[in-house]
Amino acid sequence: MRNLHLLVGASDAIGDVRRFIAKAARQRELPVLLLGETGTGKEVVARSIHQADPRGQFVPIDCGSLVGTLMESELFGHVKGAFSGAVGDKKGLVELADGGTAFFDEIGDLPLEMQMKLLRLLQEREFRAVGAGQWRQVDLRVIAATHRDLKAEAAAGRFRQDLYYRLNVFVIRLPPLRDRREDIPLLLDHFLKAANAVGLRLEQDVLDLLLSYDWPGNVRELKHTVDRIAALSSEGGIAMAALPSPLHNRVAAANIERLSASLSDAHLESEKLAPKCPVISISEGEKQAISAALVATNGERLEAARRLGIGRTTLYRKMKQYGLG
Repeated sequence: MRNLHLLVGASDAIGDVRRFIAKAARQRELPVLLLGETGTGKEVVARSIHQADPRGQFVPIDCGSLVGTLMESELFGHVKGAFSGAVGDKKGLVELADGGTAFFDEIGDLPLEMQMKLLRLLQEREFRAVGAGQWRQVDLRVIAATHRDLKAEAAAGRFRQDLYYRLNVFVIRLPPLRDRREDIPLLLDHFLKAANAVGLRLEQDVLDLLLSYDWPGNVRELKHTVDRIAALSSEGGIAMAALPSPLHNRVAAANIERLSASLSDAHLESEKLAPKCPVISISEGEKQAISAALVATNGERLEAARRLGIGRTTLYRKMKQYGLG
């Protein structure tokens, strides 16, 4: 069995996922259901399962894009003359996956009429092209993935219960990135190498920020952040300015929280900041934090910078920017 090199991480959670991948690869006849938030790497896990037993092609099928009258043709193909515009036979995605792996991404978005046809494919290992008179047998591994709660979707009538129970046999749950923060440095190295940015150096304050951020978009958001860093940073250290706005918002919120805590410790309750607002602008958050820090330290700029966790020159520049000097 090949190494599962596609999955980056050394956490216990990822170790569990790797063990499930190895088990899934040995049981080709069972469908695999991957559950997890958007961006947690469900396709990476699906490809790892395929590579652990690499027979045939890996064919990704985006269920959310299967809309309109041609969705059945996209999945199962059609024969010449099946409908207007069918000038020849066409293989569908399922037939392309014959002998390999069909990955049904976001299976919860598949329309109900297609769910019934997928159920037959799982049960009988056969399909029929649009306009064809004969059923065709296929040998393929089926992997499905979704960010939805399929049990709740089935109870609400938006997903077939029989298909849910057919899929809910071998389930792998992917943890969100916020639950495996220890993997973030490894992922950063991996994505920096992929972006040909190995010469860039992560400053400690940037790394601390990346480790503290909750990453609602999970690994996909982290990758896009690294791509942005690689594009905007010069050789050497990675500047805060290269980080996207959600991370800058995190800096402003953290500064307010840190200063609020320090003011509390100093028993300066009258100077405490209001609770963090979920919709606060970056500039307003920084201005509030700096103003309160200067008040709390009686104008001692070096001490204010220390409490805010920023450099003295950065503090001076921000004070000038916000007219606080």
